[in-house]
Amino acid sequence: MDIIKVKDSIYWAGVKDPDLRIFDIVMKTRWGTTYNSYIIEDDKTALIETVKYRFEQAYIELLEQRIDLSKLDYIVLDHTEPDHSGALGDLLEKAQNAIVVCSRAAYQFLKEIVNHDFPHMIVSTGDEINLGHHTLRFISVPNLHWPDSIFTYVPEESVLFSGDVFGFHYCSDAIFNDEIKDDFLPAFEYYYNVIMSPFKKYVLEAVDKIKDLKIDIICPSHGPVLRKDPWSYVDMYRRWSQPAQRPNNDKRILIAYVSAYGNTAALAQAIAKGINESPGFDVRLEEIKEDNVADVARAIEEADGVLIGSPTINRDSVEYVWEVLGRVSAITNRNKPAAAFGSYGWSGEAPGLIEDRLKGLGFSIVEPSFKARLVPSDQEISDAVEFGKAYASAFTCPV
Repeated sequence: MDIIKVKDSIYWAGVKDPDLRIFDIVMKTRWGTTYNSYIIEDDKTALIETVKYRFEQAYIELLEQRIDLSKLDYIVLDHTEPDHSGALGDLLEKAQNAIVVCSRAAYQFLKEIVNHDFPHMIVSTGDEINLGHHTLRFISVPNLHWPDSIFTYVPEESVLFSGDVFGFHYCSDAIFNDEIKDDFLPAFEYYYNVIMSPFKKYVLEAVDKIKDLKIDIICPSHGPVLRKDPWSYVDMYRRWSQPAQRPNNDKRILIAYVSAYGNTAALAQAIAKGINESPGFDVRLEEIKEDNVADVARAIEEADGVLIGSPTINRDSVEYVWEVLGRVSAITNRNKPAAAFGSYGWSGEAPGLIEDRLKGLGFSIVEPSFKARLVPSDQEISDAVEFGKAYASAFTCPV
């Protein structure tokens, strides 16, 4: 690995992890990733971010090619997730005069990562550090995607260090976006969807905080340095984070289900009928299949209310249901009205298990789960209609 000049006095000094295929247990990384760190040389020297723990030795050796770590003045951590702070403990042993600069939340996390105290400076929006000819200006951007996140802006060079924001898992020989010939936008969008989309409100707040800055280069903590059209990436975040546009004020209800023989589907249709007997609802039925799991999860995020249906197979719900709920945010769906239903043959656990999972995700269960054995009878279909009516009433008479 080499240290690469980004702009006057600013250098990329990160590490590459091209063979990584799974990140944070659940995220696929078919293009690997990078852990970006940056050196700012001036009368005082600052380091922006560190790297993942198992790369600490190679990282420190790389830094020592450029700077005397005993004279390093500041280590700025925009975000303290272990892939950016893992090398901090080893680095502090070498850089014993360095002050760690971070948010208040980050300081609390870092004490539990390195397991000892250290010289530190707490910063928030508007705080600045003068390095000599360069200024570090800090902007608080909490919940992107941890509570500790900040941006670091260098106005003299029009460079924004953005932490995980505007980053993505992509490792190539080049570190600048304009030097990469392959299409990396799918990786950029995938990263946004998995990491940032649960925090759309905070994305918009962060974008608003930087809208008046002059930014020539964005230096994220993962993936390429964005020196060509950096604002296009900001605009994509802004666009993707906008609330869904609706033609009217009807409550959007999603009934998502899996059905083996059409019995759970029949219950879904009856429940929809019951909901639609009340005005002001836009009910959408969606059968969950192998190829639409992501679409259904996204629809849940956009809906005002959700009902999930599944048959019981081997005393459990169907895998596709769990895949959908595994993609649903426990942050953005709190108190959203929800319920579960399904047909069963033997024991009928699926609706109750789904209900428990919905509770765990923060949904508000407005009706106890509904189930019918095998082929729903006329009476059970009628009961499902009433179940839909009762669900709809939660919007006018909240529980």
